[in-house]
Amino acid sequence: MNWTRHNPGWTMFAAMIGLLVFLWGLAVPLSSAPAPIGPAAGQFVEGARITVWLTLIAGSAGVVIGIIAGLGKLSRFRPLRWLCDMYVWLIRGTPLLLQILFVWLVAPTILPEGFDLSDFACAAIALSLNVGAYNTECVRAGILAVPYGQIEAAHALGLTTLQTFIDVILPQSMRVALPALANNLASLVKDSSLAYAISVVELTMVGYRVQAESYQPVPVFITVAAIYLILTTAFTTLTAALEAQLAVGQRR
Repeated sequence: MNWTRHNPGWTMFAAMIGLLVFLWGLAVPLSSAPAPIGPAAGQFVEGARITVWLTLIAGSAGVVIGIIAGLGKLSRFRPLRWLCDMYVWLIRGTPLLLQILFVWLVAPTILPEGFDLSDFACAAIALSLNVGAYNTECVRAGILAVPYGQIEAAHALGLTTLQTFIDVILPQSMRVALPALANNLASLVKDSSLAYAISVVELTMVGYRVQAESYQPVPVFITVAAIYLILTTAFTTLTAALEAQLAVGQRR
């Protein structure tokens, strides 16, 4: 942890390289394991990659949604504020599994004819909307934590509202919100397992299929849990290093 705090750049680089090496080299140790893990090594690797893709896509989109909705909740325009409040209330008040099924079943009925969404795309949309709602409150809290005096000082220096937001408010609010955003990202790695409900062949679905064929759930799900643990550790290490990088000016 001390090394991460003093060398955040190298830690981020090591976490990204480690994640890539893990994804591309995972087949080597798994293929040498006894049945039922060894024969299904390729399936576990592909499932892990799908899980990472879901996490990266939904996590990135969720941050953008969180910033937009967070600003909307602080807007003086009441209809926009009510719309963002309704979005957060609806998403946080319903199960993620229901949201995934809703997008999967309803999207084909409202999209133009001939425009089809894949199962993966439906899962990514639902996960993005879900994590975006939780990120909204994190971003809103971060923005409110910025002293109003700094905003007044920025205006006094001649900065426009947009410049003030980009150069003064956003960097400081992200520093405050980052620990909560990192926690949401770690949860997203695990929540992506619910995509199995709409036949997305991610890590949990692979584990279910392998144990159904082998009737050996213990080694299969221990393997799945170990992979999830490594993926979560990589993402939390990356976000911890980013948090240390943003907190450079606050070191004692």
